Amino acid sequence: MISGSLPIYTDLSTYRQACDRARAQEKRVGLVPTMGALHDGHFALIDEARRHADFVVVSIFVNPTQFGPSEDLDKYPRTWESDVEGCISHGASCVFHPSVPTMYPAGEQTRVRVGAIAEPLCGAFRAGHFEGVATIVTKLFAATGPCVAVFGRKDYQQIKVIERLTTDLLLPVTIVGHPTVREADGLAMSSRNRYLNEEQRQRAAAIPRGLNRAVRAYERGERKVASLRHEVVSCVAPVADSIDYVEIADADTLEPMDEQRHIAHRALIALAIRVGPARLIDNIVLGEDPPIKGQAE
Repeated sequence: MISGSLPIYTDLSTYRQACDRARAQEKRVGLVPTMGALHDGHFALIDEARRHADFVVVSIFVNPTQFGPSEDLDKYPRTWESDVEGCISHGASCVFHPSVPTMYPAGEQTRVRVGAIAEPLCGAFRAGHFEGVATIVTKLFAATGPCVAVFGRKDYQQIKVIERLTTDLLLPVTIVGHPTVREADGLAMSSRNRYLNEEQRQRAAAIPRGLNRAVRAYERGERKVASLRHEVVSCVAPVADSIDYVEIADADTLEPMDEQRHIAHRALIALAIRVGPARLIDNIVLGEDPPIKGQAE
């Protein structure tokens, strides 16, 4: 199916033929997996993919296996027309928009489980989530055969899970993590931000402020895990309806660090809080990521 100048594939065999034709023309195939409800953060991923590939696929598929029974699968925003318009304006080569039966023809009998990297942080609060992510990404890689796939670093743990599965399953796909794209006040762009009303949106701006407080403390020489974590918690706790976690973890293994330790190597500050109906996540790598720009400064 063609929408304007953009081919849209819903059928697996036709989609594979399009990817095969691109490779036959010696084009590098790139993939940007999404669940739709696209925003400027997604469009930055498309732009990044075009720097690495000649034929850029945007997949739009709300994957049911990465949602828990009490999560927002049915309410997850769908903005098909504006999604397609954005893909066209950012130079995507095609969109892959399969149905659930296409991606799960025999139901959910086969799952891809990644080990320890998927267990802490979000994995401790969203049972089965990263199995669902790993499974659908493996299927998308099998359907597409990309040389490169681009993901946003807002979902830092997701990138680490996907890097693990590509290494362990010997998949010839380069994983590119793109820096988190943010709103003017520093809040990480997310499809779930549209759940927030004005008052909740103002409260959510405490997330980048808290991360920045930790970054500034780290720049001043603070290395104690408890002190850096406190910088974030003291900022977000007053505005959060609930906190899943605020952790300082090894940036490579994602193992949370003991609060009595001092940071001696790459460290990630990651959090997940609930504001109104939205579960919001964010992170920053201490000593590598710059302070977040905007009102959070």
